[in-house]
Amino acid sequence: MPGAAKDRAFPFLRRRTPDRKQEYSPISNLIELLQPIKHADGHYVGAATPAFGPRLFGGQAIAQGLLAACAMEDMDRQPHSLHASFLRPGQAEDEVHYHVTSLAEGRSFAMRRVDAFQGQTLLLTMTTSFHIDEPGFHHQSDTSHSLDVDAALESLEAWVEHNSEAAQAPIIDRLEKRPIAIVPLDPGSLFGAREREPRTASWMKLRNAPSTDPALQRAALAYASDMMFLRNALLPHAIRPGFSQVQAASLDHSIWFHETPDFSEWHLYATESPWAGNSRGLNRGHFYNRSGKMVASVSQESLMRPKGEALGRLHEMLADQGTT
Repeated sequence: MPGAAKDRAFPFLRRRTPDRKQEYSPISNLIELLQPIKHADGHYVGAATPAFGPRLFGGQAIAQGLLAACAMEDMDRQPHSLHASFLRPGQAEDEVHYHVTSLAEGRSFAMRRVDAFQGQTLLLTMTTSFHIDEPGFHHQSDTSHSLDVDAALESLEAWVEHNSEAAQAPIIDRLEKRPIAIVPLDPGSLFGAREREPRTASWMKLRNAPSTDPALQRAALAYASDMMFLRNALLPHAIRPGFSQVQAASLDHSIWFHETPDFSEWHLYATESPWAGNSRGLNRGHFYNRSGKMVASVSQESLMRPKGEALGRLHEMLADQGTT
């Protein structure tokens, strides 16, 4: 049967009956959590993750949706890009149902749409493109950041021990409970509350080694790509996600996979924000492995709506400039 052949192409796909209340340990079972359960042809169910807070994490929805699209593949093509739009916030305590539609199936490329629902609410719609492995020309832009992860680890330890901002950054403790280990090159820019240039770089990897399956590796990177990303656009304004002075959320998210990563190893996520305005911010970044090879590129537009004191200061500034 065609459906059986498709399932064999991606052995990660689980076939058991969904348990609506099943929970997973985020650190030890991320790969298990990301794998969709086949409910029917073109219909997959993603597990709930209440351990991360009340809202569904966007990176989780993207990664689960990507694997649902991969489950339809039967020609050994791998995903090379995805483009997702977040339409409604989801609830972390509820499962997500992914409906996959084939838009085009060619000899080299395939395109599929994934729609993510909780109940009757459409949370996310995403297109994913697949491509066979074939040779071609190559070039890349190298990173200007240091590729010494050990130096970054020592810098983070020193900053946490000696910097007064560390005690006021509860996100550091929260990140210790996440399945992705994060080591920033400049902890002050990522965790501090002062104005900074709109760019950061962090080393990332899975705390527990994943499967070597290429689709799962790309899903792990997709999950990580939504972490610490939208804050780039907030850095010049001395605001961070979670502050009462801003309403922040991801609006859309795109990834281009250049290579299959090994996310059990450290990867440098170099990110920046070239623009912000009209309560939105643009963020973009690249993933590099430890040898300096670029393995993926990411872009995202985010909501960054000023509130409270920040909105008041903005109105004062505009009034001083004579802008209405």
